Amino acid sequence: MAGPHTPQHGLAADGPPYTDPHPSQPDRPEALSAGYPGQLPPPVPYPQRHRSKLVIGAVVALLLIVAMTLAVGYGSQQSRSSTATKFSDATAKTTIQDYLNALENRDTDTIARNLLCGIYDAVRDRHSDQALARLSSDAFRKQFAQAEVTSIDKIVYLSDYQTQVLFTMRVKTALGGAGRGQVQGLAQLLLQHGQALVCSYVLRTAGAY
Repeated sequence: MAGPHTPQHGLAADGPPYTDPHPSQPDRPEALSAGYPGQLPPPVPYPQRHRSKLVIGAVVALLLIVAMTLAVGYGSQQSRSSTATKFSDATAKTTIQDYLNALENRDTDTIARNLLCGIYDAVRDRHSDQALARLSSDAFRKQFAQAEVTSIDKIVYLSDYQTQVLFTMRVKTALGGAGRGQVQGLAQLLLQHGQALVCSYVLRTAGAY
């Protein structure tokens, strides 16, 4: 008598063993490449946004702009401060007095150097400038025998290197009269290469001397 028969695993009751036409994902890489010609392409990395780096870069750029702005402002302030120190009342007084002394003593070279206002050394022919210097000295000597700057009344800064100065001087007339104070003059000064020059000079007080 035949006993119960246990069917073999994988065998169908009425036919050959069952084979799954769509097997699950293979465990080996060779199975993946079986249906793809050639070598598999490398994996494409997923782009990541580095927002933190962008924020840091923007902050650094902003700080650089602020630092440059502060540096330019500080340099400009230092330049103005340095110029203001060089164009102090004492410097202006000395510069104007030296020019008045040159007019009084008919020092044509010094007069021409001042009147050319910084370009004296570059001028090749100075004959006309020397003639103008003599005329300026003669006009001054006809008015005054002596002039002494007593005070600087006002300094107006036209730029970092140019000023307009209102000053008072005590003068002695050419006719030998008594000295007279409170005579005002106006001069434009130029600062170049550490040298101060009187580019122009005008007597402000009316009257004949």
